[in-house]
Amino acid sequence: MFTGIIEETGVVTGIRKGIKSCRLTIQGTVIFDDIKLGDSVAVNGVCLTVHAVSEHSFTADVMAETISRTALGVLTLGSKVNLERAMPANGRFGGHIVSGHVDAVGTIVSLIPEDNAVWITATAPPKIMRYLVEKGSVAMDGVSLTVAKTGRDSFQVSIIPHTGENTILLSKKTGDPVNLECDIIGKYVAHLLAPPGPGAGESKITMDFLVKHGF
Repeated sequence: MFTGIIEETGVVTGIRKGIKSCRLTIQGTVIFDDIKLGDSVAVNGVCLTVHAVSEHSFTADVMAETISRTALGVLTLGSKVNLERAMPANGRFGGHIVSGHVDAVGTIVSLIPEDNAVWITATAPPKIMRYLVEKGSVAMDGVSLTVAKTGRDSFQVSIIPHTGENTILLSKKTGDPVNLECDIIGKYVAHLLAPPGPGAGESKITMDFLVKHGF
């Protein structure tokens, strides 16, 4: 589990491509204090397993399923990436619950400065938009952000100076892809209220049920 509080930005220094997969080598500084083989590291919000590690770099395998569902496939040598180690049990929970399992890829529409902040507008598919609510949480390339506004097929977040300086978000351009992960609690609630698929049964959680039990 992650929190969406980026520890540092790393650099892609190696890409070994398979038929539909790849192995990434990523260089950094901060996260190498204690990572070891088998550890989880979020790379642009995607949970990857450390395959090999040296003093200032690690490699991780990216399977075909991950390539097809995230924006990791567009990385090239020299690309900067957001890095976060899995949350320690004794750490502060500064962001929100982030699993590192990307729900969909969105697209940057605009970046507009406003005083000390920058408004980012991004499009997202309908299956993502249904989980985005004003003042709720979303992870964009692994960065925990608060949703400020929502539209029919897009949403806005405001990037404070600290986030802009310590992540790759402000290096994005119009048309760039971004990995999106919705609040996992919202997804579970939606699933309980309306289980998908034939034969899944009807949920017993209704508005009458919630009112009766004090919600």
